[in-house]
Amino acid sequence: MLRAGVTKATIHQRLRDEHAVTGSLASFKRYVAGNLAEDAVREKVTVLRADPEPGLEGQIDYGLLGSWTDPRTGRSQRIWAFVMVLSHSRHMFVRPVISMDQASWTASHVEAFAFFGGCPARLIPDNLKTGVDKPDLYDPKLNRAYAELAAHYGVLVDPARARKPKDKPRVERQMPYIRDSWWKGREFTSLVEMQASALHWCREVAGQRKHRGLDGRTPAEVFDQAEAGTLTPLPVAAFTLAEWSRAKVGTDVHVKCGKALYSVPWRLIGQLVDIRATATMVQIFHHGELVKTHVRKDKGKVTDVGDYPPEKIAFHTRTPQWCRERAEQTGPATSAVIAELLESQALHRLRSAQAILNLAGKYSDARLEAACRKATAAGDPSYRTIRNILAAGLEDIEADRPTGDAGAPAFLHGPAGLFADVIPFPAPAASAAATAGTTSVTGSDHRDDAADDEPEGAVS
Repeated sequence: MLRAGVTKATIHQRLRDEHAVTGSLASFKRYVAGNLAEDAVREKVTVLRADPEPGLEGQIDYGLLGSWTDPRTGRSQRIWAFVMVLSHSRHMFVRPVISMDQASWTASHVEAFAFFGGCPARLIPDNLKTGVDKPDLYDPKLNRAYAELAAHYGVLVDPARARKPKDKPRVERQMPYIRDSWWKGREFTSLVEMQASALHWCREVAGQRKHRGLDGRTPAEVFDQAEAGTLTPLPVAAFTLAEWSRAKVGTDVHVKCGKALYSVPWRLIGQLVDIRATATMVQIFHHGELVKTHVRKDKGKVTDVGDYPPEKIAFHTRTPQWCRERAEQTGPATSAVIAELLESQALHRLRSAQAILNLAGKYSDARLEAACRKATAAGDPSYRTIRNILAAGLEDIEADRPTGDAGAPAFLHGPAGLFADVIPFPAPAASAAATAGTTSVTGSDHRDDAADDEPEGAVS
């Protein structure tokens, strides 16, 4: 079992559980050393790794430093150290952080590359979720934010195997040294001061210590002489820190990013979208296609009304000011009706104003203007009245014009008096009696007398 790689402690435990062996672990180890010396020695053999070439490799790890009380708030917080060690020179970068989230992970890489003045060709981190979505020995899947960073700086990310600290020993061994040499016994007034102190310690203390693995030379010396010039130069353009997340579009056409809500086109309701958030901008992708961009907010809601179906958002987009402007385009009568309606308590009367203006879509601007004119003349310019006028087609009928007869029955005027402005009547022919005035007058008097004998109101 020793040759199979099983430890002495595990073998002892199995002997106790399966064979009722009562001896202690120490006794078992002495037995192995005395009777299985070759196997015991074989277990201790360690294969030394060759030193990586300069600029080839950087090892990354997080380690707990301890607790720190913020003097401004009085709150106690756990402080972690992001550590990157260049494998060839052992030169290290340390950045204290209060969170190990995606933003802190990405920002720490950017600061480390700036500290070294370049990038190693390969990075060996742990399989943290902030870096690796799916650990795999042969083809690990990086998360999108970490993949963006690697592509920007031109580095290869090669995560260590799970639960294999010997894959990156040069950074694993540094945490006790960092806690003892820099962290313990110090007081800091802020996280910024803490980070500045860590950088100074990296340059002036850790970088200047004589290292046995470097034949007594210091990490800073080896870095300056052999490794600094081999690092990949930093890109000209600064890296934009971005966080990626995934969310499902709700029925309110919004997705959550941080503490804020952002709208997306309503057709994506129920779909999963990917969200890329920078310090100033939020981009939303669906199947790799950019579908929406918003300015980032710390909290609240960011809504583009164009993301809603038009009929669902009409009430919110057609504000009192919109109603007034639309009414002015329709005509003076419509403008007067809307202005009077919105003169007081505009928000409570907004639906009525919108309903009146919506009638133009069913009938026309011209008919709506005529109906508003007629309703105003009737003294009732309400939505119901205007709608009924349009439905009955009465908007073009003019009000009765005065006739000058003080209310006399219309039939006393005869056809010419009633319809002279509609039906053309020929002028009366000249009477032959015009040359015989006496006869004409006598005839006329006779007809008048006959008419006087008829009942009142009769028509001859």
